[in-house]
Amino acid sequence: MLPRTRIRGCRVLVFLFRSWKVPITPKYWFPAAPGRSWTIKGANRSLDTATATGIMDCLPRDIPNPLSAPERADPSRSEESQTPQRDQPPAGPLLGAPLLVVMAAAFAIVLPFIFLGVPSGHDFNFHLLSWMEVLGQWKQGVIYPRWASLAHWGNGEPRFIFYPPASWLLGAGLGALLPWNIVPGVYVWIALVASGISMFLLARRLLSRNNAILAAVIYLANPYHIVTVYWRSAFAELLASPLFPLLLLLVLHLERGGCRLIWALGVVLAAAWLTNAPSAIILNYSLALLLVTLCLLERSPRLLLYGAAAVVLGAMLAGFYLIPAVYEPRWVNIAELLRPSMIPQDNFLFTRRYNIHLSFNRLVSIIASTEMLILGALAWHARKSYSRQGSTWWLVLVWTAAAALLMFPITSALWQYLPKLRFVQFPWRLLLCLGVGFSLVVVAGTRRAFSRAVVCLMLLGVTLFGQHFVSLHWRHADSFQEMYGAVQNGEGYKGAAEYVPAGSDPRYEPNRQMPKVAAESDVPARIEIQEWAAESKRFTAESQQPTRLVVRLFNYPAWHVEANGRAVSADTKVITGQMVIALGAGRNRVNVVFARTWDRIAGAVISAVTFLFLLVYWKHKPLMRYFASV
Repeated sequence: MLPRTRIRGCRVLVFLFRSWKVPITPKYWFPAAPGRSWTIKGANRSLDTATATGIMDCLPRDIPNPLSAPERADPSRSEESQTPQRDQPPAGPLLGAPLLVVMAAAFAIVLPFIFLGVPSGHDFNFHLLSWMEVLGQWKQGVIYPRWASLAHWGNGEPRFIFYPPASWLLGAGLGALLPWNIVPGVYVWIALVASGISMFLLARRLLSRNNAILAAVIYLANPYHIVTVYWRSAFAELLASPLFPLLLLLVLHLERGGCRLIWALGVVLAAAWLTNAPSAIILNYSLALLLVTLCLLERSPRLLLYGAAAVVLGAMLAGFYLIPAVYEPRWVNIAELLRPSMIPQDNFLFTRRYNIHLSFNRLVSIIASTEMLILGALAWHARKSYSRQGSTWWLVLVWTAAAALLMFPITSALWQYLPKLRFVQFPWRLLLCLGVGFSLVVVAGTRRAFSRAVVCLMLLGVTLFGQHFVSLHWRHADSFQEMYGAVQNGEGYKGAAEYVPAGSDPRYEPNRQMPKVAAESDVPARIEIQEWAAESKRFTAESQQPTRLVVRLFNYPAWHVEANGRAVSADTKVITGQMVIALGAGRNRVNVVFARTWDRIAGAVISAVTFLFLLVYWKHKPLMRYFASV
């Protein structure tokens, strides 16, 4: 039994702790137990749960303990398993166990590639053939391609003007180093590792180290990523997924970082534009929602100004891609992107409207609804904890709730009238946003390993059940060799209808056997090809009378045509959209070059100036010092 003097001292200390909460230093009065540290939190410097446990363990049994029995038995339950405080320090560096676990989890996802082959989803051919063509143009000396010369069986298309460059540059770079049947697996592994790293950087601000690692693994292995890899082969969208946790991380730091984080937010938004346009649209709207919510919670309207500046900065950094992609759609049949079955109204969850991918819609609808139910149940279970956590978890919950709501037909008017939102096409793409909140809430809302295992097994079972709706297709080495051979010998491949020149029939199938240059009529003409590269064509045509030559090339306004050293205008053949050049009698030397248009020049200048300005700013006000401080 303790001496009477110590009992009285303990009673006084407990009275101060429970009633007045005066500042005290627990390390001075009671030494910390092994593995336990004393901390003082909050504006009133009241002691945390672990501190109270240490104090009450020193008291005789006749003094009531304010902690519940489960918390006395397991103090870690009240300090680790609850939702962490907003000001909790980072959970440790990335290098070491977090990076190794993330890399191992990403490898486990691509492991079936080794035994079964590469899964061939909806966009598989589009991406692989783009990578192969970019690599071929690099060998021709074209560093940054604009024209996919082998699309539409050699007629070409401006694919690389409209499709963001990050995915096809990375894919072509891997193709230059590795066999093509290995490239998709390595690409997916890189994208998943990047996703896990970005989620860990976010989660360690909110969770303990081990929980942050678990959140990173859940995010990179979430069912929508599995569907994207195995059923969709949407490689560009997968590469954009690491940007979503980074966006939330920067928004959470924006109140404290202020204008210093405008540049970081701008870089994230620019990276989104250069990776995947639908993801960039989602990110810009997500930033607006998060900032409005944060302004209401923190009563700080200046955050909206920071966000607007970041949006402008991101657009300027990506101007070399964004300005041509915005200006030149008038030259192609871009409306084909919003044809039936490709508009948001036809792709809500559990849609009953006509859709050529109805079975896939069922698969992604079941996955999305399962995630929503789990997330909602865990959020409701821990609602009292979230209400005490300030703005952090409210941002997470508002973001995920908005993403979930936009997947249902009740928001059809928003998809129709909000600027550019309809170009997202598929509302279930918002699972990229939902996945961030889902990973955090699952880890923060489950306390025991058994609960977490049940959630993970449910998601795995739902994903595997998806093969009942949509069967998987696999590609092997011979298939890759066939695709690469079609690119190497100039045979070409099927193109995208939305990139066919305006005024022509986007559903017209060009003749694969058509010569590169031929006379439109029966007038005999002798054609000799000197050069037939991706962005330059040179040939001579000799005829005894004037003739019109049909070139196996879509007549895009960026093409500049010269005949005998003088610029001539080219016509467009009806329906096919091919280039027609009128020449006089005799021998004519024709040169066709893909020229720089004013919008491409303006975009390059804006991006270069913005990038140089950013370098100067970083030199005088290093941004990395701020990140080191937080």
